[in-house]
Amino acid sequence: MTKRTIVLMALAEVPVDRGRQCKVEGLDLALFRIGDAAYAIADSCPHQGASLANGKLQGALVSCPAHGLKFDVRTGCSSVSAELRTGNYPVRVIDGQIVLDIEEPQPQGVKEC
Repeated sequence: MTKRTIVLMALAEVPVDRGRQCKVEGLDLALFRIGDAAYAIADSCPHQGASLANGKLQGALVSCPAHGLKFDVRTGCSSVSAELRTGNYPVRVIDGQIVLDIEEPQPQGVKEC
């Protein structure tokens, strides 16, 4: 697999108490900021599909704006059940920019050395 790095946005563009929606490579992401760190989860509550970027962030937990279910933005796990979770994506901050590493499969017939 090859890895590609995509710049999503500046960390300063993400509010401290809420998320920020970001669409990239067919993914709908909710970006969150805790101090100088960034986190990305799928921007859809698995229960009713509400945008988690519009939820209130308290500590590392974002509340779904539709019904209040809470998810840890670091892991995507809900606070009530290990089976109820949303996708999470590894992002990092480089020079004030939030970046996402996407792994792309090798074309068929090509092997990594």
